[in-house]
Amino acid sequence: MVSTAAVKRALSALASRTDTATRPSVAVIDEAEAARGDLRRAAAFVDADGLDRLDDAIGAAERAGDEADAERGREARAAFRRFREAAAGSDVRIVDGWSDENDESDERRR
Repeated sequence: MVSTAAVKRALSALASRTDTATRPSVAVIDEAEAARGDLRRAAAFVDADGLDRLDDAIGAAERAGDEADAERGREARAAFRRFREAAAGSDVRIVDGWSDENDESDERRR
């Protein structure tokens, strides 16, 4: 589990950022994308209301007409949903965004 102190440090660093070249919405999308590769970082992102911030960032990117960043955000959000499903013990196997439930192969129809 991620410590409260680690989350506070991360939030403090974000709040005191002076990097104005990156829009806040893009910074959140970058953060979400980077967190996908590390379980502890992903947990810290979720614990710090990251999914709500990610939804807001996707909306901001869409409103700004930045489809590339909005798509990166949607991909990160989908990955976090898959993480949640896996953690919940879902019986549906999800690989690269596709679930067994949607498999129309000959093997499934038999």
